[in-house]
Amino acid sequence: MARRKEPRIPDALLDQLLAGADPKTAFDPNGLLDDLKKALAERALNAEMDHHLATGEAANSRNGYGRKSVVTDTGKIDLEIPRDRQATFDPQLIAKYQRRFPGFDDKIISMYARGMSTREIVGHLRELYGVDVSPDLISAVTDAVLDEVAVWQARPLETTYPLVFFDAIRVKIRDEGLVRNKAVHVALGVRADGVKEILGLWLEQNEGAKFWLRVMNELRNRGVEDILIAVVDGLKGFPDAILAVFPETTVQTCIVHLLRLSLDFVSWKDRKAVVAELKPIYQALDDEAGVAALGAFEASDWGRKYPAIAQSWRRAWGEVVPFFAFPKEVRRLIYTTNAIEALNSKLRRAVRARGHFPTDEAALKLLFLVLNRTEKEWTMPAREWSLAKAQFAILFGERFTRAMV
Repeated sequence: MARRKEPRIPDALLDQLLAGADPKTAFDPNGLLDDLKKALAERALNAEMDHHLATGEAANSRNGYGRKSVVTDTGKIDLEIPRDRQATFDPQLIAKYQRRFPGFDDKIISMYARGMSTREIVGHLRELYGVDVSPDLISAVTDAVLDEVAVWQARPLETTYPLVFFDAIRVKIRDEGLVRNKAVHVALGVRADGVKEILGLWLEQNEGAKFWLRVMNELRNRGVEDILIAVVDGLKGFPDAILAVFPETTVQTCIVHLLRLSLDFVSWKDRKAVVAELKPIYQALDDEAGVAALGAFEASDWGRKYPAIAQSWRRAWGEVVPFFAFPKEVRRLIYTTNAIEALNSKLRRAVRARGHFPTDEAALKLLFLVLNRTEKEWTMPAREWSLAKAQFAILFGERFTRAMV
């Protein structure tokens, strides 16, 4: 039987704090929990003042207290903020112009990242905590994220990425009085240790070779020297752009994207059968066997019923061919693209909840928060990585082993 852990706060002290009161009221607004927050915050602020006076000017001294109301996750509390005669004290726990208790902004941002609008967050805070917060305050909290986006988007990257998936989702953004569709592009890298990392986020209405060349140059300027395999979903102008900056990169069309494009031509009742017929193409042993399987599909009943499918595969065949040179462990990583599919699912869910965005910045703000929350969940490499790593070392030699150091 597992032993009960000793509580961090002794029972005797808790009994003393409750002092015969109804324990249920401890969590009410202005209840025991808020009293403890107030007492601990004021004690910390006084300790900060003691330190400030001990390390500052000798002539400085305390000068009473000022009052400040701060919003917490359970309501509002009034704090006594110590003052000094020289007015040089700037507390760290509750900064001079801070009106929200530490942790409250995180709750707002978390709700925003889940797709809630500013007015929905206002209603949520009022209903749960009895706190009236203006939509402008919510916007101010979430707007602070834009500074994080700029820092994040410019941060240094690894020198080598064995795999980078480039994908895009469409979002609706109000622009000059009209709601337009714009593409948000996401780059998902897999490091040499197999752990995934979001490399960047770019919003563009008209993507093309110039746009992708700018993205590739940005990655190089942030420290990327080599990408072994770049997996793309038919993004226009991408192969030429990436080869202009990373000439040794193998550009591979996303097989899942090709399958999804193929099914766009197929009625719902036929999809399962068509997917089964396409499987021999991308599971072929080599390029020649793949071409033969594509020809067989083209001549089959399904190929004749949906001729656009074979045509789309032939147009993309130049970027499909590299797939056949890889062993099954690497193919599985490229084909399944579970990481990018799962990521896009979360992004689309957040976008659907919002409908459309008032500005480009609002869209980037939400998508960054979703990406940031998702990235924190990635702590382990994919199951296939241990086998794929050995294959990468053979296929790419020193280009891969350098990244392992």
